[in-house]
Parts: sequence; structure tokens; C-alpha cells
Amino acid sequence: MITVRNLCKRYGSLEVLRGISTEIRKGEVVSIIGPSGCGKSTFLRCLNLLEIPSGGDILINGSSLLAGDADVAGARQRMNMVFQSFNLFAHLTVLENLTLGPIHLLGKNRAAAEGHALELLRLVGLAEKADRFPDELSGGQKQRVAIARCLAMDPEIILFDEPTSALDPTMVREVLSVIRRLAKEGMTMIIVTHEMDFARDVSHRVFYMDEGGIHEEGTPAQIFEAPQREKTRAFINRVRSYSCSLDSPDFDFYALNADLEAFCEKQILPRKARHNLLLLVEELLQLHKPRLANAPVVISVSYSEKTEILELQFEQEGPRFNPLEADDQEDDLGVILIRSFAEDIAYTREGDLNRLALVVRR
Repeated sequence: MITVRNLCKRYGSLEVLRGISTEIRKGEVVSIIGPSGCGKSTFLRCLNLLEIPSGGDILINGSSLLAGDADVAGARQRMNMVFQSFNLFAHLTVLENLTLGPIHLLGKNRAAAEGHALELLRLVGLAEKADRFPDELSGGQKQRVAIARCLAMDPEIILFDEPTSALDPTMVREVLSVIRRLAKEGMTMIIVTHEMDFARDVSHRVFYMDEGGIHEEGTPAQIFEAPQREKTRAFINRVRSYSCSLDSPDFDFYALNADLEAFCEKQILPRKARHNLLLLVEELLQLHKPRLANAPVVISVSYSEKTEILELQFEQEGPRFNPLEADDQEDDLGVILIRSFAEDIAYTREGDLNRLALVVRR
């Protein structure tokens, strides 16, 4: 139904969309997730030409929207959009908001337009609010009216640009319930959202966008349970990370300690987790220190808000080296402490790279 070919969007030297190509089938629900500023909303706005692409092409049912003779107004009627800020006309009643487009753009008579509008208001549970003005409604009710107004134009496709981001958490559910109902009825929808559970439940496919492109796509099970790319995994698990490279035995231990303290404080980690992390880093550095003259060691710390797992990783190139496996270190106090303050320890070697990963006990 929608074919996107090498879609690009630039603002001067800033490249927001970088050659996106994809297809969306009739009746499919696609959710787009990703960090703020990665181009999700720009991509949506380019699809119905609220933003003019800098390159590439967009085809709706095989017809290019960027051709010189394209019927852009007609395409926008077939592919309507729901915004995060509602965009209702404050001086019109709810019913008038719904009938304005069908009367003036679709040529419907007032009686037919009002009858259809009331049916749609019943669909979203707001028929009793038909004579109210937008300022008399809650945020969730305004967004449901905005969805009903969109449906009044009989669209084939609906674009949702973060439809719940401006709502109080208590009002999110009522809006998502309406979107779920539309999905069950077979409406083709593209939804930019930060509601991960909702995206998992309602979507046929999920796009993870990053750095202006579709970084990974797949079914909800693939994206949320077994993402293939590191950036996707970090986003899904809400992973925060810190890393540094030490290339001399004379490194500044106190500066490193301060950086780790700041990371822990920013993630609001409990005191015990901070203490265990700092102790593990100190003891592992003692074991790696004799080798620092030959190769730098990269220290990485990551914390998943979703799983609450705090992980520490040491990486160093060179001959095989697992500081915890030598027989003569079994009684070493440092090794004993490391094994005590780590829930799990895994050593791997890839080529010349030694990697020691530890889950910090919390």
C-alpha cells in the first residue's frame, strides 16, 4: 500500500533521514520506536508531505506522491494523521470539528456528515460530548475526538505521531484502547510511539529507528524478545552505559572512581551496588595492571533499567588472559572478593581479544 524508496530529508547540512526504503501492506499496523531525535516524526510527516523530502520517492498504491501531477490533497485525505497536540479547532464544538472536513472537502451534506460523526463519537465513547467545546474535555478525550475527526474523512491509512505523549498516564489507556480497536478492524496504521507494551501488543511489525534510518525491523517478538543489533537491545532494555580506556599502569584511579560514582548516582543505584562495583573494578585493575604497559584495557559498565542488571566488562587484546582461572590464584584475597561480589562471571576470547564480563551483585 505504501512504498518508500531511498527517502532522504535534510535541513541544510543536517541529514535527518538517510535513505529509508520500506513497504507497508494493506491492513498492517507498523509501530516505529527509537530514541528522541532519530527522525521518527520527520519520517511520518514526509509520508503525507507535511515535510517535503530532499530525495527519494513515496508511492501510495503505486502512484508517486512526488510526481509533478500528484494529487497531494487527495493523498492526504486517504492518508490522514493524528498529532500529539490534538489540533482541534477551539471555537468549534466536537461535532463541528468532525463535520467540517467531510462537508467542505468530501462534499457530504450536513445531515449525512453529522450522522456519521455521531457514529464515530460512539465508537470512541464520546457521543455525549458532541456539543461540548475542546476546552471542556480532558486530554484523553481530546485525543479520542482527534481520532474520530480523522476517521470522519474515511481514510485508508492513519499516521499516529506519538498520540499519547501529551497525556496524563491515567488517560493513555483510553486512547490506546481506541487504536487497538481500529487495528482489529483492519485499518492500516503507522504509529510513532514510546509505549513499548502497546507497540508489542498491537503491531504486525516494529521499526527501530536510529540515526535517521531503520536500524532494525521485525515482528514484535523479534524486536522485543530477540533483537539482533546492539543499539536495539540497548534501547529495548533501556540500557545506560559508561566506558573508558586505560593505556598506562600510571592511570588516575581517583578520576576513574569519581566517574563511576557519578554514573551510579545518575542511575540512582543502591549503595550496595555502588560499593560492589567500585570494589570489583579496583580488584580487577590490580590483576590487569602488570599488562597495561603492553595493551590498553577497556572498562565498560552498563545498567538496564528494565532488568535492573548492572554489568561490568573488561576487554584487553593480547595473549590469552583470564585473571580468575589460574590455579595459584584460588586462595588470592582479590580473586575471592571478585567471586563474592559478582553474581555471574563469564570469560570469552574472540581472536586476540580477552573479555571478562561480570554481573554485579546488587
